[in-house]
Formats: sequence, C-alpha cells, structure tokens
Amino acid sequence: MNVQETTENYLETILMLHQERGFVRSVDVANRMGYSKPTISEQMKKFRAQGYVEMDESGYITLTPAGDAIAQRIYERHVIIAQMLMSLGVEEQVAYADACKIEHDLSEESFARLRAHFSAHQKAEPSHPETT
Repeated sequence: MNVQETTENYLETILMLHQERGFVRSVDVANRMGYSKPTISEQMKKFRAQGYVEMDESGYITLTPAGDAIAQRIYERHVIIAQMLMSLGVEEQVAYADACKIEHDLSEESFARLRAHFSAHQKAEPSHPETT
C-alpha cells in the first residue's frame, strides 16, 4: 500500500487524538497539526471520499478500518523507532521528532528487522532491581 506521507501524518494524528481524548473533531486536528480549520475540513472531505474516515452529524471523526490500518502501522513505527533512539541515549523530544521523519521512508523489510531486533534486545536485557 503506497500512501503519501501527508495522509499518514493526518491519520496518525487522528488515532493519537482519539487515544488521548476518546473523540476527535476537525478543530482538534487543526490545533495539533498547526493547520487552518478550512485546510483540515478539505482534507477530511478527501479522506471520507477515499474511505479513510467517517464523520458523524456532530462533526466527530472516526477512522474506518482502512484508515485505522494505516494509522496503526505508522504509529507503531513512530513509537518503536523513538524507543530505539531513546535506548541509545537520544533525548525523548528529539527521538520522537526524528522518528516522525524516519517512519515514512523506511521499507517494510527494514522496519520488520528493526522491530524484531529491538524486541529481542528488550527481552534479553536483565531487569535491574531497585537498590535502597
């Protein structure tokens, strides 16, 4: 599935807002992304036509299964890449900003390998009991 980076960013933002608030409106997306309300309204119209989002009569936005699949895929990349960078000592804010840049261009194969490596590394790390 070849989806534009802009589409991925919008859908990921909708997913994250829904996780944080339980609901999403166009104004929420506009505020989070720094775009004007008319820009967001136009984009939501396009996403409805593409089958990525639905909007109810009150203006609440929900992801369709197709939109959710894209959002979940890009969000997973974002979180795992950021966690990997932080495990290497990168500051959290920088790690999340860099992950946002990397998540869109990384191939499925490379990401799968990174995810598997990171997962194995996380399991292999011994836990450190608290010292008193």
